[in-house]
Amino acid sequence: MLAKITKKISILTGVIFLLVAKANIAFAQCAMCRATVENNVSSGETSVGAGLNYGIMYLFAAPYILAMVIGYFWYKNSKKRKLQTSKF
Repeated sequence: MLAKITKKISILTGVIFLLVAKANIAFAQCAMCRATVENNVSSGETSVGAGLNYGIMYLFAAPYILAMVIGYFWYKNSKKRKLQTSKF
């Protein structure tokens, strides 16, 4: 049982390490988006750039929020199963 938990923790740690190591790639923008933002900023309009930044943050946060929700339900389900098996 302890070996399974240790293996899961090491895999999770590895995945988190890889995500953090590749995080600098997430700051990149496509060439068309960058050109549009630069043109709008040079003309004095900053709303497009702000909207683009909010969109990037949304796309960045959505998978982590989804993983946290799935993890929460997984934890609750496993805790419920453990309680049911310990009663018998």
